[in-house]
Amino acid sequence: MDIRGMGYAIIGSADMARWRRFGVDMLGLMPIEGENDTLYLKMDERHFRYAIVPHGSEAYLATGWELPTKAAFDEAESELKARGIEYSHGSAEEVALRKVQQFLRVSDPAGNRHELFWGAISDHEPCISPIGVSGFVTGALGMGHVVLNAPAAFDATDEFLTQVLGFALSDLVNFNMGPDVPPVRIRFYHCNNPRQHSVAIVEMPNPAGADHVLVEVKSFDDVGRGLYRAEDMKIPLQVTLGKHINDQMVSFYMYSPTGFTVEYGHGGRQIEDWSQEPVFEATRGSLWGHRFVAPPQAPEA
Repeated sequence: MDIRGMGYAIIGSADMARWRRFGVDMLGLMPIEGENDTLYLKMDERHFRYAIVPHGSEAYLATGWELPTKAAFDEAESELKARGIEYSHGSAEEVALRKVQQFLRVSDPAGNRHELFWGAISDHEPCISPIGVSGFVTGALGMGHVVLNAPAAFDATDEFLTQVLGFALSDLVNFNMGPDVPPVRIRFYHCNNPRQHSVAIVEMPNPAGADHVLVEVKSFDDVGRGLYRAEDMKIPLQVTLGKHINDQMVSFYMYSPTGFTVEYGHGGRQIEDWSQEPVFEATRGSLWGHRFVAPPQAPEA
């Protein structure tokens, strides 16, 4: 399949006001009001990149993967059909919410939902950050990356991403979780763009429906300002500031209102010629920093 990048994320929330505060005042994204109380969060000239929809509980619902043309979309559907993989088309209402021509949904063996779409609809108005973030790294790289959970069926999910959706392995980590604890496997994959990875899977559960998503900003100063905004807004961190080995992103991680984390970073590595890039395995995730923080305590009853 000719997937060009991560096009959008669909998130369900029971507390829309909390997500608005996080998305606008913390991340610096531009809010757009949608029908049926949908909150769109804009990063660039696309109508939206995050759609927050009213939901009975907090949940990461789906990742939208962009195909370049209707022909590529039809070919992707034919591939799913030939492999006997179950999928369904989005309804007219769902297509309208996503601002695309068509999409279909399919789940990987770990239960993560992927949506394949073509023909994003937008008025191409620029994103003007309400808090002055200088801009976000998107365009041909897609909106960022997502790390999905695969506590079971890890190998089958790896095969689905590579053999069905057409992602290619970028690198892998067997993360040391401490003595007497098996290492956690993490695999990172790229698609048809230079971003070092657009999706990854981790061999751990997360009831929020995803491990984390990336918001990449255009300036390192935006990362520093974001770190202090998180402190001022009392948004708990999951991981402190650090620099990754694989994509060389300098970033920190904070908890979203839904429970998955958002990596807020700058300086991600871009690879123009994947044929010259060898796959490697790292025994740790970062060159420096990225220390885990004790999870926030639930309020006492």
